[in-house]
Amino acid sequence: MIKRTIYIESPSYLYLERKQLCAKNNEGVIRSAPVEDIAILMMDHPQITITHSLVRALQDNNAAIISCDEKHMPYGIMLPLVGHSEQMKAQIAQTEMTLSLKTQLWTQCIASKVNNQALVLRKLKHIPESRKLEGLMNKITINNQTEVEGYAASVYWQVTMPGIGRDRYGEPPNNYLNYGYILLRSMVARALVSAGLMPTVGINHRNRFNPYCLADDIMEPFRPFVDLIVWDITKGITEMEQFLSKDDRQALLGIATIDAKFGSKMRPLMVGMAETMASYRACLLGEKRKIIFPLIPM
Repeated sequence: MIKRTIYIESPSYLYLERKQLCAKNNEGVIRSAPVEDIAILMMDHPQITITHSLVRALQDNNAAIISCDEKHMPYGIMLPLVGHSEQMKAQIAQTEMTLSLKTQLWTQCIASKVNNQALVLRKLKHIPESRKLEGLMNKITINNQTEVEGYAASVYWQVTMPGIGRDRYGEPPNNYLNYGYILLRSMVARALVSAGLMPTVGINHRNRFNPYCLADDIMEPFRPFVDLIVWDITKGITEMEQFLSKDDRQALLGIATIDAKFGSKMRPLMVGMAETMASYRACLLGEKRKIIFPLIPM
């Protein structure tokens, strides 16, 4: 089942009633949704009040609660501590993962990311550049991951953001990408917790100040899905705003339901994400050797 993303952007009182998330606005109008159907609750207004009982109910259903800042950018995320009945088994495997296994899994992450970047370029009709990235696929080894990822990024961003380039603090559409990536990171972190994994213990990311190292690792092959949405939003626009419009934010919230290919099956991205996390968990436990990452459908 496709879980819902609930986005609240006006003064509201959020509370729990009969297992429903109820949102009451200043005019007294009440809207509701079953808590069990919610994957993400996004609060984007300073005058939103939420009850503790609703927070607990959302956590019981492995929902992520996201708060936004004054620029409407996702700012913080709240996740449950317990998301799986056998999470200790997986978390011990995370902390005891060998360097060899880390290297193998990170190589898979990079290969899948480059492959999806090549597919984005192919969809955007940049065939020569797409072929360049496709040619890298057979050249990725455990010793040259960083070099290959860097070269692929230089080709990719040169074509998709000519004259601008990818820079977190750069001019638009970098702000669109930032918004989409933060949403994606929240989705991945939620899926990791649901699989009984610790988002803190990464494969390649090791920043001691980063509580979502593993989410940042696993989301790499998912990033090109955000890039496609941003390209679709901004194509033909010569002057982009520093602040995303309501329509732009809603379009990016659609990342959860965008179609993706997982193995031989087509699934909404957030649904298939559970398969990615389950396969990663299985790799940690020695039950599988390959992570099931999404492919951009052609």
